[in-house]
Amino acid sequence: MTMQFDLRQLGRKGSGTLRDEHVDRTFQPSEFPPSVIEDEEYKVVAPVHLVMDVHKDGDAYRATGRVQTRLQLECGRCLETFEIPVDSPFELRYVPQAENTGEEEREVEEDDLTTAFYKDESLDLGELMHEQFVLALPMKPLCGDACKGLCPHCGTNLNKSSCDCAPTWDDPRLSPLKGLLNQKEN
Repeated sequence: MTMQFDLRQLGRKGSGTLRDEHVDRTFQPSEFPPSVIEDEEYKVVAPVHLVMDVHKDGDAYRATGRVQTRLQLECGRCLETFEIPVDSPFELRYVPQAENTGEEEREVEEDDLTTAFYKDESLDLGELMHEQFVLALPMKPLCGDACKGLCPHCGTNLNKSSCDCAPTWDDPRLSPLKGLLNQKEN
């Protein structure tokens, strides 16, 4: 199964004047490599259901739909893996990918945030789904709000067991105040 959508197929069905196409595909987790891109880590662990409508508008295309699956993440506190559901609606405008136009820096406009590019008359559905996965990722992935994390001394997962470590770190900036307390006790 390919992760490309051939834009030339719009208009091939029926009378040849069709400008819309309904896409309903399911991709297996094995079709997605584990993604590790900079700080983003996830693994697709359930079939990915992609439903979208593609509408042709001149050289541009509008894709409206939804991506549904489950992703596996690593907790930012205890490093255990956990899963989150993804149900991500999207509406994107695809325009032809132009070669370097020589434009200098320009301000990002509102339309730029929902504009994507296609080349060779096809949409890269893998890239579309990856973008939706990244947008669905939490800022700080946590297995639960009450996650206690790891002991900073021995590394014990405090959700599963406790340890006998006692924090002994003293802030060196407070040592003059500690000296005052010691003088008062004497």
